[in-house]
Amino acid sequence: MSDLVCSARGCTSHADFGLLWNNPSLHTPERRKTWLACPEHRNHLTQFLGARGFLREVVDADELSTR
Repeated sequence: MSDLVCSARGCTSHADFGLLWNNPSLHTPERRKTWLACPEHRNHLTQFLGARGFLREVVDADELSTR
């Protein structure tokens, strides 16, 4: 999956992780939206979503096609 690019603003690095999240005030509990993260931005994006109570799961990007 070489075409996966990190979701961090301005980053063009390959994404190794998928951050699965939802906003409980907008989405049903089973709904998952995905942000992609390179190793450099994984912690920042995870903390951003986690601080808002949105983060549900972090998976390897390779697992995204099987979900």
